[in-house]
Amino acid sequence: MAAWLTLWWVWVCAALALGVVELLLPGSIFLGFALGALAMALVVAFWAPGNVALLLAVFAVLSLVAWMALRVLFKRQSSGARIVTRDINEN
Repeated sequence: MAAWLTLWWVWVCAALALGVVELLLPGSIFLGFALGALAMALVVAFWAPGNVALLLAVFAVLSLVAWMALRVLFKRQSSGARIVTRDINEN
């Protein structure tokens, strides 16, 4: 298992699989993991630590950073829905 995690194309395949899961399931939770796996492919391509725990920890941190960045990005794009504070039936 550890040998597979040190190959960059395995992380690219994981990113593509998570992207497909994001398309099939509602919500935007898997997009952060997909971007984290894509960033992990770059990390493994240039620096491949042999420690599996370190690889998974770096993946977790990269996924968390990607998810938080996406949350900030998507929060700026509000739907423009109007918030009603006064009901027309009240006197």
